[in-house]
Amino acid sequence: MQRYFIYIAFNGSNYHGWQIQPNAMTVQEAIQIALKTYFQKDFEIVGAGRTDTGVHAREMVAHIDFDVEIDEKEMIYHLNNILPTDISILKVKKVKEDFHARFDATQRTYRYYIQQIKSPFTNQHSLYHNRTLDVEKMQLASKKLLGNHDFSSFSKSKTQTFTNDCEVQFINWEARGNQLVFEIKANRFLRNMVRSIVGTLLEVGEGKRMVDSIPQLMASSDRTKAGPSVPAHGLFLEEIVYPIDGFIEKE
Repeated sequence: MQRYFIYIAFNGSNYHGWQIQPNAMTVQEAIQIALKTYFQKDFEIVGAGRTDTGVHAREMVAHIDFDVEIDEKEMIYHLNNILPTDISILKVKKVKEDFHARFDATQRTYRYYIQQIKSPFTNQHSLYHNRTLDVEKMQLASKKLLGNHDFSSFSKSKTQTFTNDCEVQFINWEARGNQLVFEIKANRFLRNMVRSIVGTLLEVGEGKRMVDSIPQLMASSDRTKAGPSVPAHGLFLEEIVYPIDGFIEKE
């Protein structure tokens, strides 16, 4: 068997997240349908993680096993002709047979986009938030999340995870004209984690929560003490990083 990584971009507005579920169309299901249409056989793909309903991705990665080597360019061309316009295959890479799209990822990057001036052209992919924000305080509060911590306070309850510890490797707020961009990199993320962190930091920016309250909030492991989750449509999975030695160089 030969394993390949497929790199995928998608607009999540019309999908109930990444992972296949009954009675709802997901990104994973749409790709598996396209694979079956092209290859005339069933395939199961394994994603780097799950995204919630309405979340977008500029780079999602999944692996798939074939019993023969494939022509990567031909596969990309045909799958993109079959897939709906809101899903695109960006590239295909040959990897070692035990290289895993989920478990071998070392870093994932998410960004959340906020518009401070109403625009009919950005509503689908960013949150319109017109309240005055103290971005400097939001920046200070976000830095308290750096490092390895239990992020239960920012996670949905009753998730099937072996641990709620995550290592946040980078976190930042950036002003881009009338847009605010929140960026966070970590080795792993819990369900709803980024959206609840953004909601909590917005409360800091609005003066509803103190900067120094963040460590106590994390120590509580109590989701009810954090801020509300912001809507999914402003969230993008931007990049997933893997060890270079898992890839097989093209001959």
